[in-house]
Amino acid sequence: MKIAITGGTGFVGQALTAELLEHHHEVMILTRNPEKYNNHPGVTYVKWLSDGAKPEEALEGIHTFINLAGESINSGRWTDERKKRIINSRINSTQEVINIIKALEDKPACLINASAIGYYPSSTTNTYTEVSTETADNFLGETVQIWEKEAQKARQLGIRVAYSRFGIILGENEGALPRIALPYKLFAGGTVGSGKQWMSWIHIKDIARAVHFIAETDTISGPVNVTTPSPVIMKEFGKTLGAVLGRPHWIPVPPLALKVAMGEMSALVLEGQKVLPSVLLEHGFNFKYPDLKSALIDIYH
Repeated sequence: MKIAITGGTGFVGQALTAELLEHHHEVMILTRNPEKYNNHPGVTYVKWLSDGAKPEEALEGIHTFINLAGESINSGRWTDERKKRIINSRINSTQEVINIIKALEDKPACLINASAIGYYPSSTTNTYTEVSTETADNFLGETVQIWEKEAQKARQLGIRVAYSRFGIILGENEGALPRIALPYKLFAGGTVGSGKQWMSWIHIKDIARAVHFIAETDTISGPVNVTTPSPVIMKEFGKTLGAVLGRPHWIPVPPLALKVAMGEMSALVLEGQKVLPSVLLEHGFNFKYPDLKSALIDIYH
């Protein structure tokens, strides 16, 4: 298949590109600065969101459009200005994806739009699947709902649309794990916050495999929780991480300290949801790293 990816040079995009190339797909990565990258077998960099860019000319014949573009929510405090950039980057990129699809004579079969489990409210008692109707009323929840609503417009073009609601992505050098692991590496790791908040995580390789699976499974549409079938509470996560790293789990991190240090963004680690990937499981997807210990061993050893 010929597959277009926005955000293809980022954390998830790089893993997804490697997965698709391994299965001999042709990958078109949309970027503002294609001159920064060298095309190599199976990958072409296409200019977009820049003056004079006409990405549709290179994208005729694509089977799937995967939209991962948007400013990272993890790279700084959520000031009012940053919140605007986080939301606007997602709206603008998704609107441009829709415009490109409209300009294509041969429409893709599928649009897979990134999303997040922040769609669901935080809870220590509830379990959420794709049929859950509760929505979070905080910044992250509102951002995700707006993002999915924009992507939904592709349905009017007769295209299958799926929203991949990513959980906490585990990888060695990017995402949330390096920040969580650093205190352990310094022999100062311990329970973060109450320790009772849920961590619905997923290995970066399973993220890539799941998105590939969604692209190839034409019966999947709508929301798809891309999380492990084995979420854990934060206290268990910390103990398992410490054991894998050979470090103690002993110095707790009080909620107030994180709120002072991170502001509103502290909600990413102090709050959580127990989210299950019902759609993926019902369609026969097999997780390579379904349990936390095996995932962390793969990442660190």
